[in-house]
Amino acid sequence: GGAHARGSACSRQSTVRVQAKMQRTEGQLRIFKGKAFVTKDNIDTDQIIPAEYLTLVPSKPDEYEKLGSYALIGLPEKEYTTRFIDEGNMKTAYPIIIGGQNFGCGSSREHAPVALGAAGSVAVVAESYARIFFRNCIATGELYPVETDVRLCDVIHTGSEVTVDLETNMLTDHSNGKTYSLKSIGDAGPVIDAGGIFDYARKTGMITTA
Repeated sequence: GGAHARGSACSRQSTVRVQAKMQRTEGQLRIFKGKAFVTKDNIDTDQIIPAEYLTLVPSKPDEYEKLGSYALIGLPEKEYTTRFIDEGNMKTAYPIIIGGQNFGCGSSREHAPVALGAAGSVAVVAESYARIFFRNCIATGELYPVETDVRLCDVIHTGSEVTVDLETNMLTDHSNGKTYSLKSIGDAGPVIDAGGIFDYARKTGMITTA
């Protein structure tokens, strides 16, 4: 009784233990190809996942899926006539998100990167991030927050096929063959590869689990 109750309370607090994560197989290259969804500056966490959906518990597979289905639902419809997730769908057709400056600003919520990852995105490429969002991406292992000095949100269009290559730190826009340089993901890479901070700590022997 008592131990079980403690365990469930513990898992409720720790939203970083989520269902599906990167958990990439050993030796798999960090190269991601797919359609880009382009956003602008100051995309905040309310736009990424509105507060009314924060009751969803990411450690439950069905709620994790549902959380993903609401990703970026807060983007204003006038500016974003193409939606990140089509009506009636649970997943996005856009594995790569392009942002401007200060992506992920606003109130801190781990649900923000989790929702994007649950929707099927693997990377965000932006000029800059709100620090807490950047950290939450790493902690949850949900998606790679990639930085670039190029204002890609002005030159790439939603729906264009792109490749984000974190081995060579290049983004290729296949609609015109142009390439753009990206900043290295650095020390955050192996943590996201492992599926987040808990899995990384286990993998590297920092913590042992029974």
